[in-house]
Amino acid sequence: MSSDLDRALDEAVLAAKSALTRCTTVDDWEAAATAHLGRKSAINGLLRQIATLPTDQRGPFGKRANESSRTLTAEFDARKADLLANSLAAVRDFDPSTPGVALRRGHEHPVLAIRREVEDVFVSMGFRVQDGPEVETEAYNFEALNIPSHHPARDFQDTFWVDDPAGRRLVMRTHTSPMQVRAMRQFGAPLRVIVPGRVYRNETADATHESAFHQVEGLVVDRGISVAHLKGVMAAVLGRLFGGEVAVRLRPHYFPFVEPGFELDFQCRFCAGAGCAVCKGTGWIELLGCGLVHAHVLKAGGVDPEAFTGFAFGLGLDRLTMMRHGVEDIRHFHGGDLRFFEQF
Repeated sequence: MSSDLDRALDEAVLAAKSALTRCTTVDDWEAAATAHLGRKSAINGLLRQIATLPTDQRGPFGKRANESSRTLTAEFDARKADLLANSLAAVRDFDPSTPGVALRRGHEHPVLAIRREVEDVFVSMGFRVQDGPEVETEAYNFEALNIPSHHPARDFQDTFWVDDPAGRRLVMRTHTSPMQVRAMRQFGAPLRVIVPGRVYRNETADATHESAFHQVEGLVVDRGISVAHLKGVMAAVLGRLFGGEVAVRLRPHYFPFVEPGFELDFQCRFCAGAGCAVCKGTGWIELLGCGLVHAHVLKAGGVDPEAFTGFAFGLGLDRLTMMRHGVEDIRHFHGGDLRFFEQF
């Protein structure tokens, strides 16, 4: 049995010395010392087996094993001292005037950057910026906006419904429009407010649709507000965002919470209205839905529709960002590919 232990001891010593020669840093040394001199090392395992040997073999093998352990310990200690000395020498030789390694810095998400820009434009025009809940009640998301349960408009808004232990009917808001009613109830009239935020639709993702995207809701309520005010404000905002005068047009469109309702287009900036691939040859780019606030919505907000009128709009921030930077697929904004984001 002693001969088997002798061979095992020789192998353990050889393995320890081989590991020691490969140590180039203190961390390497720590790992090697733990593996070859630690409590669970092969050498310590052999030392524990001395008691199992016959009496006449314990002395010779025990002496050899202990000497091997002490020798390895001394060699490991000497190697550690050399490594530490080299580390200190490297520190002493360090030139503090040497340029450091450049750190990679992040930056704003392109949609967030556009959102901040839009907010700044509207604040400069006297609008307040409000936030609102992303988990909304059915009453605010639909009923208060003139969309009762039997209304066909609900078919166009594929909704994420939320389970509520209290039994309320909750949804992930399908638009930022619920904040029209919340803002009117909070501030009354007259009122100028925008509400940027994320909204949710249970839709299949493709190049122009995502299940989560960003909008900016806008609401103006005052005496004598007309479609002319709506068109003028939107032309001024787009001129600030895109630089220079921007031509806009309104096309009749139905939205339950405005009357009359419109789709607002602006003249294509790529072809100056001549027609190109971006505007699909029309010379115009569809941007947002808008209109004069429906009397039912004003009433839901606690505002007298006989005394006040208003206009509202919903601007898609993702679409605006895509047009600003020439991005063709909305899914890029929700991915994690840094090569895409480093372009902005």
